[in-house]
Amino acid sequence: MPHAREPNADLDTLLLRAANGDRDAFAGVYDALAQSVMGLAFRILRDAGQAEEVTQEVMIEVWRTADRFRPDLGTAKTWVLTLAHRRAVDRVRSVQASKDREVRAGMLSPDRDVDQVAETVERLDERRRVHRCLAALARLQRVPLVLAYYQGMTCLEVARSLSTPEGTVKSRMRKGLDQLRVCLEAGS
Repeated sequence: MPHAREPNADLDTLLLRAANGDRDAFAGVYDALAQSVMGLAFRILRDAGQAEEVTQEVMIEVWRTADRFRPDLGTAKTWVLTLAHRRAVDRVRSVQASKDREVRAGMLSPDRDVDQVAETVERLDERRRVHRCLAALARLQRVPLVLAYYQGMTCLEVARSLSTPEGTVKSRMRKGLDQLRVCLEAGS
């Protein structure tokens, strides 16, 4: 049984030397553990590209934080694989959180495209201009136009409702439409 501890003891020593800046010792740690880190990351992430990224991040973290390794609390392999496990789980959570944000953003955004929005704005602007120009007309021209276009009345119905001869109503409507056109073309 003492033989089983020797590789871990050697790895512990290499990691302690790496903590003091020994690059060759770190290379030994890397060679001994990179495949195990990659395997663990792949089992958690199920994506080779992300597992490679996590492996690289973990090994850089091992180099930078090797001084935090405490051999009295566990082996170097356990310490490094714990770092790998945490990093891989963080990656899964990050990817899931990103997907959740995209779903929420998709639910909040309207399904209208830009052209529909532009058309709606143009229609509203045009409606405001028409109302402004109608309001600027004299009452004699405005009322017959409103009755015809907004109430759907014929010229004869407008004439009867205003107790005015049909020819007079038509004349006033024609004059009102001309003034309305001038007003709309002026852009006021």
